[in-house]
Formats: sequence, structure tokens, C-alpha cells
Amino acid sequence: MKFNNKYILQISFVSALGGYLFGFDFAVIAGALPFLQHQFVLNAYWEGFATGCLALGAILGCILAGKVAENYGRRPGLMLSAGIFALSSIAMAFAPTRDVFIIARFFAGAGVGMASMMSPMYIAEIAPAPIRGRMVAINQLTIVLGILITNLINYMLRDAGVNAWRWMFGLGVVPSGLFLLGAYFLPESPRWLIEKKQEDKAMAIFTKIGSADYAKESVEKIKKSLIGVQRISYRAVFKKAALPAVLIGIGLAVFQQFCGINTVFNYAPKIFASIGASQSDQLLQTVFIGGVNVVFTVAAMLLVDKIGRKPLMLLGAGGLTILYIVIVQLLGAGSASVSWFLLASIGVYAMSLAPVTWVLISEIFPNNIRSAAISVATLCLWAAYFILVFTFPILFKKLQDNTFYIYAIICAIGFFFVLLKVKETKGKSLEELDQNLIRH
Repeated sequence: MKFNNKYILQISFVSALGGYLFGFDFAVIAGALPFLQHQFVLNAYWEGFATGCLALGAILGCILAGKVAENYGRRPGLMLSAGIFALSSIAMAFAPTRDVFIIARFFAGAGVGMASMMSPMYIAEIAPAPIRGRMVAINQLTIVLGILITNLINYMLRDAGVNAWRWMFGLGVVPSGLFLLGAYFLPESPRWLIEKKQEDKAMAIFTKIGSADYAKESVEKIKKSLIGVQRISYRAVFKKAALPAVLIGIGLAVFQQFCGINTVFNYAPKIFASIGASQSDQLLQTVFIGGVNVVFTVAAMLLVDKIGRKPLMLLGAGGLTILYIVIVQLLGAGSASVSWFLLASIGVYAMSLAPVTWVLISEIFPNNIRSAAISVATLCLWAAYFILVFTFPILFKKLQDNTFYIYAIICAIGFFFVLLKVKETKGKSLEELDQNLIRH
């Protein structure tokens, strides 16, 4: 069956600009942290909290996103997330005190959290099954592009004086403004429209995506999957029938963060400072990290619908386990070659756990609880991210390089979790996956 790939790619990319906001705020803290430490005299506790408060806001954003997605649609939710992020970027840039900065970063997290949940869900609901993995992975591509571009800007601003960090955060207005404008022109999710008894609008969107036969078949499948479905509350997510899929989704979300790689993204300057790198070299390393991240994310997009989800997840968990053990040895020896292994770990993560977790989370839940379940899983992901980045400065201060042994153990556990609990989903429509869940 032929599809309008240009149109699908266009709307997927615009929706995935929410991922760019994620990447921006994720990376900007790494470049700004040395300036913030000087500006606000941050100790290890406040360093971790200033970094991690983004995740606390994202938890709130996930809760709001689930309600907005169900009641008002996916498109308004994407627009709201962009608006919140734009305002909070300005607030961070002009923050006069540490506490004002942290509050503003919390609200930036709310915008990011909404987008992190709604962008992959929207793409999964609008993309045909044969290319859905690649389209959802676009969300991860925009995340890593956000990281790379932000790292480059941070590096260029390194000599801009004590207020360089204000420019770093203030520039967040640019991508959030573009996202807000682009989201305004997006079509609504056909699945949401059918749920709200607007079949004609859904049919028109599906006809743009594929043929008239594809549109008719898609509408009928969705209507069938919604028969007998009641209005969903978050309580329904934890009912016995859906609980196995929900627990697997939560497990994947938590593992994606507890695997530890985001400590490299957020604290690369601190890690490289421990082996004597200058501040300029520390920021340059973040640029290399961003570049590797983009290259291997593109590789993941090419492989996720060919190799499948499960093999890539196993590659990520197993590869990181081995790489972390090597990294501990090199950090302990103060070897500059550790940068190669840190870049390798970024590459492995970017080709596996980073994009594929989002793909699986958008696929594995039953249709009747999908938006609520994605919201719960993404909320757990952000909670795990907060724990990870809040504890790292404290752990690194006490354990130094041995901190990565903890992440190696978690990755080994994650390998067996994926091996035993995760089923392959490539090439199946959301309705086919829904029926498999019902049978099992």
C-alpha cells in the first residue's frame, strides 16, 4: 500500500519539534552549569536540584498532558506545551536569584513534559504501521538535534562573560516559537476525532495520508477498537487486564533513565574536569557528544523497522554494561582516552534505548487506555530522570568514577528485563497490537 510519505514526514517532524525543546533544556544546563555555580554559589545538592527540577516540572506536564489530550485533543496540547516553554525560557534568562531560576526551570519542565508525552503519541496515532517506528523515532532525532545545536551555541557563548548563561536559556524562545507556529497548522489525531464522533474529519486526514481504501480500513479498525470503551480514568490504567503492559512500559521508561547515560549529557563538564580538562575543552566535548548522538540516532531510525525494537534494546543494555566497566577503569587512571568510550556509550544509547523506548511506549498499551498509560509511563520516566541527575553530583563527590559501576549493574538487569518481558512490535498496527494484548 502506498502512502503520502512527504505529508506524513512533514506532520511528524512538526509534532516532533516538542522533542527539540526536550533536547534544548536537556543540554543547555550542561553548558550553563559552570556559570550558574559561580552566579548562585551552588553546592552539590543545589547543583543536582537545579538540574533535576526540570524533571519535577515534567511530571506535572505529563499529568496535564493526559487530561488535555483526552479532553481537548493532541494539537491543543502541543501548542500549550510550546507556549509554556517560551514564557519559562524568558523567565530563566532574566532570573535574579537562584530560587526564581529554579521555579522558571520547573515550568520549563512542565512544557517539556507535555511535549515528551504528546509528540510520540501523536505521531504513533497518525503514522501507518509499516513506517511508524521511523516516524516516532523522528521525535528522538529532534531531541538529539536540540542537544547538538544547543551544545554548539553553548560553546560559542563560552567567552561571552558572566551573563553567558542568560543568553543560553533565553534562546529557548526561538525553537518554542517555531513549534507553536507549526503546531497551529497540524491536523488533529484521527483516533481522537473518531473517539469524539468526528469520523468525517478523521476520514479526510487518513485520505491525505494514504488511499481512500486505507482511510476506510483505518477508520473501521479504530471504531472497532473503541466499541464498549468507557471514558478512561487513570485508575483504569492499573486494572488487571492492562497491568502487565503498563508495568512493562513503566519498566522501560525507568530503565531508559537509570541506565545512567544522561549523567554524561548533563554533567559532561564535571566528568571531564575530573581528569583535568579546561572549561573550554569541557564544553567542546559536549559538542562531540551531541554530534555522535545525532549520527547514531539516524542509524536507529533506519534500523528500528528492519531489525526490530527488541534486538536494539538488547544491544543497548548489553553494550552499556561493558562500556561502563571500561569507563570506570579509564577515569580511575585519569586517561584522556576515556572520551572515546564515553562517546561510544552515547552512540550505543542513541541507537537503542533512547529512541526505541519512546517507540515501544507509544505502541504497547491497549487503545482504550493509551493516552493515560503513556502519560503514566512518561511520568515515571521523568521521576527516574530527576532521581538520576539529582543524585549524580552527590554520588560522584563520594564515589568518583566508581559511580558508573552502579549504572553497569542496572544495565545488566535491564538486559534480562528486555530479554524476558518485552515482545516485538514492528510492522503491526496499533489495533493488531491491541488485539494481541486482549488475547494475552
